Amino acid sequence: MAAAVVAAPEVLRECGCKGIRTCLICERQRGGDPPWQHPPQKTHRFIYYSDTGWAVGAEESDFEGWAFPFPGVTLIEDFVTRDEEAEMVQLMDREPWKLSQSGRRKQDYGPKVNFRKQKLKTAGFRGLPSFSRDVVRRMGLYPILEDFRPVEQCNLDYCPERGSAIDPHLDDAWLWGERLVSLNLLSPTVLSMSREAPGSLLLCLAPSGFPEALVEGVMAPSRSVLCQEVEVAVPLPRRSLLVLTGAARHQWKHAIHRRHIEARRVCITFRELSAEFCPGGRQQELGQELLQISLSFQGRPM
Repeated sequence: MAAAVVAAPEVLRECGCKGIRTCLICERQRGGDPPWQHPPQKTHRFIYYSDTGWAVGAEESDFEGWAFPFPGVTLIEDFVTRDEEAEMVQLMDREPWKLSQSGRRKQDYGPKVNFRKQKLKTAGFRGLPSFSRDVVRRMGLYPILEDFRPVEQCNLDYCPERGSAIDPHLDDAWLWGERLVSLNLLSPTVLSMSREAPGSLLLCLAPSGFPEALVEGVMAPSRSVLCQEVEVAVPLPRRSLLVLTGAARHQWKHAIHRRHIEARRVCITFRELSAEFCPGGRQQELGQELLQISLSFQGRPM
């Protein structure tokens, strides 16, 4: 199938924003100076380098050249081809998109979940979409994902005309397991990670020859920065696969800022089950049922 440019859909005149969440559509409708001002940017910006696993102070910043290890982020570039990307997006666009918060649209393939009450229903869930079968199979070729069995898939559609974004958040850990896996399609973007924990991060002065020199070793920590003032920018190339684990999954919130959506972007996020729903867990039977459904690959958006 020949690669094709996937045009953004017609800009919607309605949005799915609730509460303090807003997008360009509802902001224009309300007019005036919005009382729902967006949260201020973090004071200190660091850039994540996937080849070293370190976050380094941005150029012309107070911490330029200073770095700290940032574990739990794995980036696999060119995970799918341009033809595969085009085909997947075309298949997604044949299904209905639902309005969501902050200018996004979504398609959900998974059980209906009430995270506050920790309850879920399988009614209507028929599995992941058929086009994801090959994607999941390919994931298993990488050591970090060789036993990854997704039980839920969420497709999110971002576009600059709607002012799409997603606020800093941590994904649920009651139902969803250790690894969060996301496939970034149609355009590059930046995942912004922040942490509200007290305390400081210890920094090392990056040696000459960065980033290669960081692989061999670094100097002893000699500077610190307040954790709450730091934002780590993780560049996500088009067609790349991102895996978050450990601290990056459970301690650092992740977000996509409006300013980092410059063209239509579609993100496919896959989630696995937590230990409670795996063999030996309290709800292992329900977990097995969910996996049988999800890996049948017969799903339609919920």
